[in-house]
Amino acid sequence: MASSCRTHLQLGAFFWLMLFIGLAFANAASKDDKTPQHPGCDNANTLVKVKTWVDGVEEDALTGLIAKFGALLPTVAKDGAKLSAAVTNPINCCAKSSTKISGSIVVSARGDCSFTEKAEVAQSGGASALLVINDKEVLDEMGCENNSTPLDIKIPVVMISKSGGDHLNTLLANGKKVEILLYAPKKPIVDYSVIFLWTMAVGTVICASMWSRLETPKETDGPYNEISAKAGGNASSSKDDSDKEIVEINAMSAVFFVISASTFLVLLYFFMSSWFIWILIVLFCIGGIEGMHNCIVTLIKRKWRNCGEKKIKLPLFGETSVLSLIVVFCSVIFAVLWATNRHASYSWIGQDVLGICLMITILQVARLPNIKVAAVLLCCAFFYDIFWVFISPLIFHTSVMIAVAKGNNSGGESIPMLLRLPRLTDPWGGYDMIGFGDILFPGLLTSFTFRFDRETGKGIKNGYFFWLIVGYGFGLFMTYLGLYLMDGHGQPALLYLVPCTLGLCVILGLVRGELKDLWSYGLEVSSSSKVSPEFA
Repeated sequence: MASSCRTHLQLGAFFWLMLFIGLAFANAASKDDKTPQHPGCDNANTLVKVKTWVDGVEEDALTGLIAKFGALLPTVAKDGAKLSAAVTNPINCCAKSSTKISGSIVVSARGDCSFTEKAEVAQSGGASALLVINDKEVLDEMGCENNSTPLDIKIPVVMISKSGGDHLNTLLANGKKVEILLYAPKKPIVDYSVIFLWTMAVGTVICASMWSRLETPKETDGPYNEISAKAGGNASSSKDDSDKEIVEINAMSAVFFVISASTFLVLLYFFMSSWFIWILIVLFCIGGIEGMHNCIVTLIKRKWRNCGEKKIKLPLFGETSVLSLIVVFCSVIFAVLWATNRHASYSWIGQDVLGICLMITILQVARLPNIKVAAVLLCCAFFYDIFWVFISPLIFHTSVMIAVAKGNNSGGESIPMLLRLPRLTDPWGGYDMIGFGDILFPGLLTSFTFRFDRETGKGIKNGYFFWLIVGYGFGLFMTYLGLYLMDGHGQPALLYLVPCTLGLCVILGLVRGELKDLWSYGLEVSSSSKVSPEFA
């Protein structure tokens, strides 16, 4: 009974995740600059750090956006000047101020006149910089107006959010001494977190592909190697597969997945909400619990074979291993703690652990029988990824996949079906992410090549698994290179990963004359097992 429940949990986790894995392939959106350009209006849209001190005590820095016009800011804090903040009268800075603002950073409300007019008034009063408080939380671009004359604004102009500006106004109204320092730190060309994320993704693919070896007790590894070299390993493989249910993906199910995933993606785009994200979070936790249980129990039993023999009877579940119960209990606690603390700075650790365990389990349940099915699945995913990232903006006026992956209209919640790492050297923080689909789709192929190499007695050089891992790592590197060259705009990772894995496998098969064997491998293995009883 316990084994049956475990199998159903595996199949349920696999079904739900395969439905949602296409949702998090990209993590950045582009914004077209349609503001008319004029002389003196060519600054880049650069984020600004607004450091504040209240009566000499430093507070958390605010984030601002520099205007398209005016002076630029230093890139490091030590090159900036800490100046007193002042409020103009009138507060909108549309007319000459009746209060002294010379040598200060002016804090102004938005409205009643253009941004350039505010800047000219502040500059004429001797202000050193202008902070414009927006009337909403987002930061709007401050450009130049149509038919404006050439500008001669020599002070920096920065916009801050409504909440940040209201806080500054309250402090100044209460007579507090507020000092401000403005600087615009540059983003690093490459953040170290990308290297660790690349390692995590490649490591997950390798580990998931070779997991069947971990499920085999250590003392049986040696004899197995001899069998696989002589008899193709069919007996051992059949024994492993008989111990657990395997879902073999066929060509029809691959096409059906792409159609259903596309339909679901559109529904998410139009009906995204916080409660729907919560459903995904709950499903992710259920799958993560099953994944942790599978991985931990496998590792423990590999080290101590007799550890799981003690069993107890439970209502509904029947006879269950004590080890399994303990591991499930610990996994549930882990998942609940992650869900309740998912907004904490350290929550990425729990999300990555649950995600990696889940993907390893899925790649043990789901299998590709041959390269024919792999070609259908990965080619469909290839065009699916490209369409929803690059072509969908022509239909929906925005990238559907990027909008869903970023969790637009979800009340601050984000989809958990991705691995993420905090940026280590980026002054603006944030996370580098990779969607589960970018690991699972190539992982299905690499898992197949590992089994193919193992069952046909191939080594590293004349096999396929090692070279596909190299291809996957190179494809992921090209993905991040494309993300950098495209200035952070969303990139469909499978655009690079499919040619570097499936394409490489097909080329190697052609060169070695084994493409026919790879193409119809599942059928040949089943027929050979019927006519070769001596290997049974």
